[in-house]
Amino acid sequence: MVVVSGSNSSSLAQQLADELGWTHHPLETRRFPDTEGYVRIPDGARDSVRAEPVVLVSNTFPDSGIVETLLMLHALQDLRKGDLANFRNIGPQTLPDVGKGLILAIPYFGYSRQDKRFKPGEAVSARAIADMFGHLCDGLVFLDLHAPAVLEDMPLPTAFTSAMPELAEHLGQTVQPDFILSPDKGAIDRASHVAQIIGCEFSYLEKTRIDAHTIVHQAKDLDVDGKRVAIVDDMIATGGTICRAAEALRHQGATEVHAACCHGLFTGGAIARLLRYVDGVHATGSLANARDVIPGGPALARGVKQVMVELDGN
Repeated sequence: MVVVSGSNSSSLAQQLADELGWTHHPLETRRFPDTEGYVRIPDGARDSVRAEPVVLVSNTFPDSGIVETLLMLHALQDLRKGDLANFRNIGPQTLPDVGKGLILAIPYFGYSRQDKRFKPGEAVSARAIADMFGHLCDGLVFLDLHAPAVLEDMPLPTAFTSAMPELAEHLGQTVQPDFILSPDKGAIDRASHVAQIIGCEFSYLEKTRIDAHTIVHQAKDLDVDGKRVAIVDDMIATGGTICRAAEALRHQGATEVHAACCHGLFTGGAIARLLRYVDGVHATGSLANARDVIPGGPALARGVKQVMVELDGN
């Protein structure tokens, strides 16, 4: 079996390959002077790509990742179909079609938060991007997708996997929290799962809008005096909500506060901002970041195995 990757997910692709006992082949990617992308399946990988099922690990953030992923899927699909036609007629031009077996695993799915149409005329971007990829592969794997419902009826095998078990194991070994806090209702399932694995207390913050510019976060059943608390979410972008929650936890007697997530976007100096309020920041390497301490490979492997079972059943 083969795992391939482009410019933005090589480390996690290697983790996945190690977890499954497969071979990892980095694809050739580069940028032209005008910033347009170029991809090619190198000579040493082409036979493997045709001989075995292939998992492409690629992010769709930032936007350049969408284009690179599309180009890599096209190249892999053509090679597996046996379309090798080229301008200089180098090598065979056609080979037999090897059939299904191309899976796209997306560690961080860009546009995942645009999963609803809030105003007439808006694009449901999460579905639009996923549909583009779905036409070019035989299965999809998403890691800790913000809101899976928008993609649950994709017309191909699709797995929604989570790194929360690995996140819980990491926190249990390093932080040993007494209390897990979800920053809002949207993260309740993930955070409560982490609390259940660790075996500690759990609560969440509820957003209350005061006016058009003011939102107050209030906790439910919060008793953190003298306790170590970990705030768990699927992603951290600016870190503003985490900082406000950490400040409230300190005022209520928490001795330590940590922030943990799967996807560390950490935009606009977020890590420096967070470290003024929390004792530690913990994330996977779904996106390259300085707080990559939680392995994402095992979660991706679970999703890949699920999709392969569905493909074998078809």
